Amino acid sequence: QVQLVESGGGLVQVGGSLRLSCVVSGINFSPNDVGWHRQAPGKEREFVATIRSGGDTNYHESVKGRFTISRDNAKNTGYLQMSELRPEDTGVYYCYLDVRISRSSGAAYRHWGQGTQVTVSS
Repeated sequence: QVQLVESGGGLVQVGGSLRLSCVVSGINFSPNDVGWHRQAPGKEREFVATIRSGGDTNYHESVKGRFTISRDNAKNTGYLQMSELRPEDTGVYYCYLDVRISRSSGAAYRHWGQGTQVTVSS
């Protein structure tokens, strides 16, 4: 069974930093894309960042220059380094892993972690 176990969330002051980790088991990690979404209080879930199997990255405009996504294939782990945190960064952060089903069509199954709470106080 595929499992995604997150850690690193917590309470931090404005301008501080946190590093989130997502450990994947039950599936080959290296061929698959990994990323993060978040859901702030009273808002819809939104994309944060992703890193593809080949290392290419994409970020939501609001976190560019502040967040860095990375991966360590030897440890089956994805990371999200968050700096210069703002109150609007507060929310539940969810890790995901996209497992390719059809290479030709681009179809994939998205596995989700349980989420970890990040709170930025002002």
